[in-house]
Amino acid sequence: MLWAISRVAGPDFMAKREKGLQPHLDYLHNQKNILVLSGGTTTDDGKEIIGSLLIVNVESRAEAKAFVDNDPFQKAGMFTDTKITRMRKGQWNPQAAEGA
Repeated sequence: MLWAISRVAGPDFMAKREKGLQPHLDYLHNQKNILVLSGGTTTDDGKEIIGSLLIVNVESRAEAKAFVDNDPFQKAGMFTDTKITRMRKGQWNPQAAEGA
């Protein structure tokens, strides 16, 4: 099952990001068996990170929650809101993201 995890960055996100970036990236790399997609969400001009979106392939909401709860960024309290939503795979076209 696919789960979309949407998070809203807290007001001090950028201040904490640099310090916690490598542990966060290491965590995502270690979860590549379930991580379908991840990335920061930004303002329209792309200059400011305002949150993140992750898609994971796990069997339950509890597993999706455990995944996000163990992310070093989440543990550092860098987000003000987190939503986990089950989704269906509709169109799948990863080539469209090339160069994004």
